[in-house]
Amino acid sequence: MSTARGKAAHLMYGRQRGARGVISDREIRFKCFLQNTILDVLRSRPGWQEVQGDGEWDFYWCEREWLHANYDTMFLQEHQKILHFRNHYELTRKNLMVKNLKRMRKQTDREVGKLEAQGFDFFPSTFELPSEYHIFVEEFKRNPGMIWIMKPAAKSQGRGIFLFRKLKDIIDWKKGEYQPLSDPNASKDMPETYVVQRYIDNPYLIGGRKFDIRIYVLVVSFNPLKVWLYRGGFARFSNTRFSMDSIEDTYIHLTNVAVQKTSPDFDPEKGCKWSAQQLRKYLSAKHGTDMVKQLNLAIDNIIIKSLQSVQKIIINDKHCFEVYGYDVLLDDMLKPWLIEINASPSLTASGKEDYELKSGMLNDVLNVLDLENRLSGKEKRVGGWDLLWDDGPVFTEEMTGLPPFIHTNSFLGCENQRKEQLREMYTLAQTAKKG
Repeated sequence: MSTARGKAAHLMYGRQRGARGVISDREIRFKCFLQNTILDVLRSRPGWQEVQGDGEWDFYWCEREWLHANYDTMFLQEHQKILHFRNHYELTRKNLMVKNLKRMRKQTDREVGKLEAQGFDFFPSTFELPSEYHIFVEEFKRNPGMIWIMKPAAKSQGRGIFLFRKLKDIIDWKKGEYQPLSDPNASKDMPETYVVQRYIDNPYLIGGRKFDIRIYVLVVSFNPLKVWLYRGGFARFSNTRFSMDSIEDTYIHLTNVAVQKTSPDFDPEKGCKWSAQQLRKYLSAKHGTDMVKQLNLAIDNIIIKSLQSVQKIIINDKHCFEVYGYDVLLDDMLKPWLIEINASPSLTASGKEDYELKSGMLNDVLNVLDLENRLSGKEKRVGGWDLLWDDGPVFTEEMTGLPPFIHTNSFLGCENQRKEQLREMYTLAQTAKKG
């Protein structure tokens, strides 16, 4: 037995002796299709063993295409966990996300009232093309001079996106610049689906540059809805100062790292990122803590309402979980706008700090899923993840005097001393189980 295997076996034996309820009396077997941070995390996790090929597994970080091809024929045992819900695309394809949000807003307006429906006003005016082309043209004519942005519904990393202000630009695009569908069963003469959105031309700027915020959200169940929000995240900056004079310049208008790193003057050492903690400190210093708390509440609202919009549509399965990457943009009034939601946010690190963020986040995903059975199930925080919603809002008490101040259990951009929290949490959980 190799030293690494011997160490893992020793740790497993210690865990069993500690009565932590691991899967049966063996190592936890995992499969992973990615060759980046998540594979490092899984391989370094004590008591976890990688399996190859068709070997039996307990945990599978699979690709979406594999799930689509195999989900309907799979039989999963009670303990198995797999990445992605069957129809996750209802939230992560840009056109379906907006369709579901519009439907939920309309339903809320009808059943509850206009005031409550205003809680869904966090995405810009959006239309699906080509199906809503004529409706879009009417809206375009009602708003002369407005800038619009075109995005392929199913692409990522800034591919295929462009801005325009004249209907002529969209007509030229409509005549023959549709790219072929990726679905091999679809008709070859069908145009690829795009969304067209009102471009937010008044973004909040830092140092004259535009940015958006990547936020990590973990969903372990849609029915009932159970949502965790990660404390860490990052702001992605454009490499060029913001200006509306040149709407063709993607280095100004798109913050995707895949786009920015191709900029001629991109500095890989400096990069284009701030941590969520840096951003929170900056905004707090400039606008005050109360304003930042209101901003975070508005971001919480975006997360919960977007998930509720697909809650009855997503095929819930206790074996599935989802790690979403939410992209949110702030305007110059500090209003957050939902740009898109990613089902496979990039886990490739762009540097040391990025690696530490992503490896910590992923380790804590595994801690929340708890295949080792070390938790009580009542935790409101696990490492860097805070329980935001558990079939209703989750609250925390902050002892600042009498009576205690109660607020939502949301700490985006707050201090993330995850290792200390994990040590304390596992000690308490072990003591409780012994008692």
